[in-house]
Amino acid sequence: MDTINPPAIIFVYMKKILVCLFSLVAIFIGLPVMVSAQLAVAKAGGQQVSFPTKYPADYVNPFIGASTNIAKAGAAHGLGKTFPGAATPFGMVQVSPNTITGGDNGSGYSYEHEYIEGFAFTQMSGIGWYGDLGNLLTTPTTGPLQIIAGRHASLGKGYRSHYDKKSETANAGFYAAFLTDYGIRAEATAAPHSGMLRFTYPASQQSRIQMDLARRVGGTATEEFIRVSGKDAINGWIKCTPDGGGWGNGDGKADYTVFYYVRFSKPLKNYGAWSAAIPGKQSRKLEDISSIHYDSLVMGATITRHFQEEKGKHLGFYTEFATTEGEEVLMKVGISFVSIENARQNLEKEIPEWDFNQVRKNARDLWNKELSKMKISGGTADQRTIFYTALYHSMIDPRNTTDINGQYMGGDHRVHQSARFVKRSVFSGWDVFRSEFPLQTILNPTVVNDMINSLVTLADESNEQYLERWEFLNAYSGCMIGNPAIVVITDAWNKGIRNFDLAKAYQFARHTEEKFGNGASGFKIPSNDISATLEYAFSEWCMAQLADSLNKKEDALKYLELSKSYLHVFDTAKGWFRPRKEDGSWRPWPAEGRLKQDYGTVESNPYQQGWFIPFDVPALANLLGGPDKMVADLNDFFEKTPKSFTWNNYYNHANEPVHHVPFLFNKLGVPWLTQKWARIVCENAYSNTVEGLVGNDDVGQMSAWYVLAASGLYTVCPGDNRFEICSPVFDEIIINGGKSAYAPGKPFRIVARNNSPANKYIQSAKLNGHVYNKCWLTYQDIIAGGELELEMGSQPMKTWGVEETNR
Repeated sequence: MDTINPPAIIFVYMKKILVCLFSLVAIFIGLPVMVSAQLAVAKAGGQQVSFPTKYPADYVNPFIGASTNIAKAGAAHGLGKTFPGAATPFGMVQVSPNTITGGDNGSGYSYEHEYIEGFAFTQMSGIGWYGDLGNLLTTPTTGPLQIIAGRHASLGKGYRSHYDKKSETANAGFYAAFLTDYGIRAEATAAPHSGMLRFTYPASQQSRIQMDLARRVGGTATEEFIRVSGKDAINGWIKCTPDGGGWGNGDGKADYTVFYYVRFSKPLKNYGAWSAAIPGKQSRKLEDISSIHYDSLVMGATITRHFQEEKGKHLGFYTEFATTEGEEVLMKVGISFVSIENARQNLEKEIPEWDFNQVRKNARDLWNKELSKMKISGGTADQRTIFYTALYHSMIDPRNTTDINGQYMGGDHRVHQSARFVKRSVFSGWDVFRSEFPLQTILNPTVVNDMINSLVTLADESNEQYLERWEFLNAYSGCMIGNPAIVVITDAWNKGIRNFDLAKAYQFARHTEEKFGNGASGFKIPSNDISATLEYAFSEWCMAQLADSLNKKEDALKYLELSKSYLHVFDTAKGWFRPRKEDGSWRPWPAEGRLKQDYGTVESNPYQQGWFIPFDVPALANLLGGPDKMVADLNDFFEKTPKSFTWNNYYNHANEPVHHVPFLFNKLGVPWLTQKWARIVCENAYSNTVEGLVGNDDVGQMSAWYVLAASGLYTVCPGDNRFEICSPVFDEIIINGGKSAYAPGKPFRIVARNNSPANKYIQSAKLNGHVYNKCWLTYQDIIAGGELELEMGSQPMKTWGVEETNR
């Protein structure tokens, strides 16, 4: 019999009390709830006291999707196109490595590239169309000054550097890599309006930090200004216009100015600027600035030492200093889209000291707070990483473009002040109305409300009087099709998210439909009439719902009738959708039939686009010969999809038009097929790898799809408040967006009992303790808080969730 040690017994009880107290305090003050694993944090009586320490942020792998590789994607669109650098939730600043200038590399980074050109303070995530931002490119170097990146071997090495892939590290709010050409370790972290770099140098008499102020993803800045301010600071601005390419290689009409304020931990003693004389007639689009001719022009730049101010068409800055082995040199940057003074205030408020580790911790804490709005258990470690990384990617945009003092740059290129909402930008409407914004109505309804205010005030300030479908820093880029802003507004209004100017929102929504809707012809011609007609029909249905909610009966009837325009592009002889000529006759039917890519469609084929009547699935089933025939065709659609789920002619998860399709089975009376195929897509189209997103993340849409589907929920038709129930990947999911003007802040818990890869079928369900036989929930069910219990099994339960109204 063991001897009882009284001190040991006391310690055990003290340990239990401490754990309980810690948990209660965490719940009371709202600390992020930790997921699993343990780490010692204190010692008592010679033994370690352990608390759970695996926070949601610890699961984030920013390398998921961080590639533009076309070969691995199997399509010209490439892979996820995310960036691995440091960011904060919905923040203005992203400090990330840039590996390339040129090509359709919207994030400025691709994992397989061998060089890092530098670290920029603004990035776009998951987008194609050449991209933009990538401003304030900063590179630590040693040795002779190089003022071009070095992309053309005949012109010399340049300032870019090889880097050690094994040293490359990224997590929520942090990035690091070792630049082998210079022997420098580079680390990056971020705050909402500012960022910080820490460089660890070798011993050198000629160490340096240099900034290519003209550099821009997808093109070049067209004019820059720099001023030396005191012994350790510079400030200025970078003007980016369509003449310099950028968003859509200029076609996106991006026209913005980044104001910056930079401080260095070493005083400015040996510093200078280079200014290249770019001829006035020289084109500065992407294909020009990435050419050997353009780099040759830059190499002829004038270098001015110890200047006070410089302005030009292609500027760079450097500061040189001696370093000892292992010496750390830091720089911190505040940015603003309003003014230099605001950039300074943003920096001094957020990063007043030189404590890199504290800034990194602050960023991680911000991510833990946001990511803890969803708590999961079960699944594999990889699945938890995929989930929290997807949630992370869904919270990069729409980003805050309002400064700390409440000022923002408006659509009239004037400074505005707002205490009512946060001005936000990067609205990838055609993509994000499907999953990203429905997810945020649950987790971050204030962000949704902000984005609506931002779109409405933009329409007002710019005097455009309509709602842009793909907004980027006040630009009306006109990218893609449809009227997604109307969808987002209708969805928000019907969910009670209503703190915006409704009169103006409705006025601009009407103008938008009149400008871009189906109109009297009932279909859009000549080139994309299937996709455009169906997309506009959906936004017209949303307009009808919004008008009905506002008791505008005449408008409601008008737009409800227009929403039936999809009938004009349905060929009863072919039994499918078909594009028309301008005279209304059918375009020739191709040999590939409905599998023909771009046959009256956008980034899809008629087979993929034709399922998009989310607001009237029974009517679609009727067109296709009844629910049974539609189910058979849908099932065949999935059966013929390659297991890799890369770009293909069937269920092409790599692009948005089909994202709602797995959940149509719920509305056709066969919910077990939604459970089957949604789970299969989760398991096969996502992975914890660089290639883990089979297509562009598109500003969080691809990631938001996974978050919802893996949680057992998805919305087919934003605007009707219905979330389809599917097969959760995890055993338990707790959703709590917190208390706000739009939600009481009560948790909603989804429990999947006996869950496993084999047990993907729902056998029975209870909602708040009562038997539940619907295959859907309402938005109000979720935000009110409660519990959905699902009993899982290996075989379909064909009586659960089947209602006559589903068919």
